[in-house]
Amino acid sequence: MRRIELLAPARDYLSAVAAVDYGADAVYIGGARFGARQAAGNPAEEIARVVEYAHRYGVRVHATLNTLLWDDELAAAERTARELIDAGVDALIVQDMALRRMSLPVELHASTQTAIRTPAEARFLGEAGFARVILERALSLDEIRAICAATPAEVEVFVHGAICVGYSGRCFLSRSMSGRSGNRGACSQPCRLPWDLTDRSGRTLISRKHLLSVRDMNLSARLGELVDAGVVSFKIEGRLKDISYIKNVVAWYRRALDEVLAARPACRRASVGESVPDFTPDPAKSFTRGDSEYFFDGKRPGVASFDTPKSVGERIGRVVRVSPRDFTLDAPHDLAPGDGLCFVTPRGVVGTNVNAVEGVRVTPNRLEGITPGAEVYRNYDRRFNLALERSRTRRVIPATATVTATADGLSIAVADCEGTTARAERRQPLDRAKNPEANAATLRVQAMKSGDTIFAVREVEVRGTEWFVPASLAAEVRRAALDALLRERLRRPVTHRILPENLEARYPSERIDAGGNVTNRLAEAFYRDHGVRGIAPAEELAPSLEGCRVMQSSYCIRREIGECLREGSRLGGPLYLEHGGDRYRLEFDCAACEMSLVRESSRRKNDPKNR
Repeated sequence: MRRIELLAPARDYLSAVAAVDYGADAVYIGGARFGARQAAGNPAEEIARVVEYAHRYGVRVHATLNTLLWDDELAAAERTARELIDAGVDALIVQDMALRRMSLPVELHASTQTAIRTPAEARFLGEAGFARVILERALSLDEIRAICAATPAEVEVFVHGAICVGYSGRCFLSRSMSGRSGNRGACSQPCRLPWDLTDRSGRTLISRKHLLSVRDMNLSARLGELVDAGVVSFKIEGRLKDISYIKNVVAWYRRALDEVLAARPACRRASVGESVPDFTPDPAKSFTRGDSEYFFDGKRPGVASFDTPKSVGERIGRVVRVSPRDFTLDAPHDLAPGDGLCFVTPRGVVGTNVNAVEGVRVTPNRLEGITPGAEVYRNYDRRFNLALERSRTRRVIPATATVTATADGLSIAVADCEGTTARAERRQPLDRAKNPEANAATLRVQAMKSGDTIFAVREVEVRGTEWFVPASLAAEVRRAALDALLRERLRRPVTHRILPENLEARYPSERIDAGGNVTNRLAEAFYRDHGVRGIAPAEELAPSLEGCRVMQSSYCIRREIGECLREGSRLGGPLYLEHGGDRYRLEFDCAACEMSLVRESSRRKNDPKNR
């Protein structure tokens, strides 16, 4: 039986609880240090609270320890890892191979920051002792299928949320512009900035467009294909997102994945519990730059969001007329006062809020920039967000109860849907019941009450109905039985795949270039022991990135603007991206269908060297 996991992000304890309550089978959360999101760190004590809550439902907790490490940080990183292990985490998500060398008693997952793109890379990591590999987001279904077939490790893929335009863990664009390194958890997201596309003469071909900003991923319609390909974990991006996002998106994918599993008897979800949200989930109503399946069906244009890197939300319609006080839409809609709107116009993107609605006429709080023909999107649905804020969905585990009354007292035995059992009893003389049928009905009602526990008692068998049981006694014993059942669930051993490092595994190449991020002695020893002979000094450690390739990507600006070199582009080269004083030469590898950015000398006006 294959266990299929819905993996949700958690910024902190409260968002982790929301992820669990709304249906996640696992959550991933950052520790106090060395996580790829510095703003989403948590002390070990907080993560221990997450573990205690999640494990009630069989939900796993994966801790992110996925930045590169310097030599003088190795001891601190190991201490952090062991603190997380002591807190009870089920796995560590790591980028730096130094952690593979620390003999940590925990399951290790190779982060997407390791830029896994080929079957050979995934096979090596699986053979080297990683229980799971987390794939690069730019892969197609065929590529994912080939990787699943090649590696002994479990395969995890991102299915929703923001996409890094460069290969994860191989991008140095942020560091080259701001000094803030994405490989150290501090990416400044320069890919979301407006850029100019220029040629060698300095002529501007495209001005101030978000040329590197790609739309967000939504593979909710493709989950069945991924299950059939061999994927076991479906990951939602968003450790910096708010709780409303977590509730909505997790509930959406829980429903979608349950439908997929219902049609595949050989698969089952990786945790237990029923979550029935008290709203209708819709990911278009949470933060989104627009849906994309990216390169799931192969590399193609139409994946970028040139006009804005911000959340545009759901499309509402098109403006057909603008008057001094309002505008008219081309079709009926469900807009309401308080909604937030985003307009995509030839002059850019503008936003406003809705003050009043009358049919297809909408009165905004300001009309500046709104013109006929503008596409209208709702990026804040006031009523929907209010429903999310008020939502109090409980996750419950189905259970059964057997109530037995005798002359000497009462006992209640309970069992959950996984066969975990517990029992409570109270010794107390009981009198004969005057009405055994009414007594049985009362006991059945009492046994089915579960209060604020994690259980929902669905079936009750009552024995000894001839003995009258006071309602207070029945309630006391029921509470004790359910408390005991929870304790038994938490005592159950957790299965982990803690694998030794296999020194016979061979790295796919004898050389690692500067982009391979070998930044400490333990990582270097790891690769050399696995057959690597040459290791270039890490680009992440270079004092200057001028002349270096700072991004490699499956995304291609030429393809996106209809100027693919394979298809006979009329646009000559070389081409450059410029923002302020920063300039990057674009290189195109048509054989691999990849684009790279190479850092050119800074031309900042405030730099005396470049005046």
